[in-house]
Amino acid sequence: MSSDFDLALVGGGFAGSLLAQIARRLGLRVALIERGRHPRFVIGESSTPIANLLLEQLAERYDLPHLKPLCKWGSWQSAYPHLPCGLKRGFSFYRHDAGQPWAPDPSHGRELLVAASPSDAIADTHWYRPDFDTFLFAEAARLGVDVWEETELAPPEFGPSHVRLTGRHRGGPFQCTARLLIDASGAHGYLHRALSLADVTPIEHRRTESVFSHFRDVPRWDGIHPTMGTPPFAPDDAALHHVFEDGWMWVLRFNHGITSAGYARRPVRPETGTAAERWSAFLRRHPSVAQAFEGSQPIRPFTHVPQLPFRTSRCTGPRWAMLPVAAGFVDPLLSTGFPLTLLGIERIARLLESEREPDFTEYGHATFADLDLTFDLVSALYRVMPDFETFRELTMLYFTAAIYSETARRLGRPSTAPGFLLREHAGFGPGLRECLALAGRQPGPEVRDAIRALVEPFNLGGLCRPAKQHWYGCEASDLYESAPKIGASREEITAMLRRTGFEAG
Repeated sequence: MSSDFDLALVGGGFAGSLLAQIARRLGLRVALIERGRHPRFVIGESSTPIANLLLEQLAERYDLPHLKPLCKWGSWQSAYPHLPCGLKRGFSFYRHDAGQPWAPDPSHGRELLVAASPSDAIADTHWYRPDFDTFLFAEAARLGVDVWEETELAPPEFGPSHVRLTGRHRGGPFQCTARLLIDASGAHGYLHRALSLADVTPIEHRRTESVFSHFRDVPRWDGIHPTMGTPPFAPDDAALHHVFEDGWMWVLRFNHGITSAGYARRPVRPETGTAAERWSAFLRRHPSVAQAFEGSQPIRPFTHVPQLPFRTSRCTGPRWAMLPVAAGFVDPLLSTGFPLTLLGIERIARLLESEREPDFTEYGHATFADLDLTFDLVSALYRVMPDFETFRELTMLYFTAAIYSETARRLGRPSTAPGFLLREHAGFGPGLRECLALAGRQPGPEVRDAIRALVEPFNLGGLCRPAKQHWYGCEASDLYESAPKIGASREEITAMLRRTGFEAG
């Protein structure tokens, strides 16, 4: 049987649509199959510097100029003012105790702010996924991808040289064949169900539940609870986190008046009630957070997910692979989902460049290695949430690795930052795993000292410095001072800052 397509992609979200566009640019015949219909509600909305850099590099390598403006807030506003998004200057964290109002202090002991950019113009963004995914799906069709929405698929039939897909498209029969099949359909998605794969989510993560919605008229946190001093960026123009003993909450603002908010937590005892009732009970436990939602209105029903994280037992096979978005989902904490998925897209795109039949084995190993390390990081963060000082120090591992990896890529030296969170770096990877294990056993001064010792040789962002009192701006001086740590000259740092639009000063 001859193939209708070279590549069939299941899942028309941003990941599937992006890989479909890349495959078309490589000259492949591509089918993109979506079970739902755009626009549709989905969470996973906050980008990061490394994610935007990966998107930028994919756009350059595969001649997708329409994607370049989406890599920065300023260029997005100029090119696509009609496409909603949110301004993300960095990460802001506020620690709360159940039943107690939040209050600032001069040393910012209950805060953490980490900037990701020095200005709005080159800042990151939150992606309003109903419109963002619709835009990318339409762009895939414009580039010649054959697209289908409202299509339910039966399990695939694998042959020696093709994969056959059958099902129903808007009530009528559907079928196609392809040389390769990629699943981008999300957690518990198409191939996980169709192949009856096992759910091997780590035990402790199975206790993480989530409730979320989209809202209008959410007051700004910094308007209700101004902090002491002048922060490096407005805390609401960021990925705003509220941290509690048993979990955390996100608040992400979009520029068309909608706010995404929800919590992820590991309750001590099982709770009952509807999603809306759980949300109300959550707000009652945290009075300052409740105050931050006074007068707001949810614009859709609340969603309750009893088990938020997910990991499948297998993500590759002959003629098929899952993108990371389908292989697993860890937690929205620290916005790791986009970079994991974009790294997966980058790896599969490189395989598709070859004229040989791709072998997905190494891709599968890398995908699970990235996911499992992220599970370990998030596990450690949940364990130390009652101890905010240790929680704050533990995030430094993530921010150190992220800043180092982004800088290495921007300097044209990606091999100096191997693996997500430097997991393959001989000087950082083993120490990272040791710190995460130590945080799980005995959070406190010992693990904080170990973290600082590991961070310092890779610290390009001025992190962990007591004088900054937990507010870390994005400053060129930190990069210049730490340039020897990444083997760069002052001239190379200056050239990099100019390329990125960062005012070197």
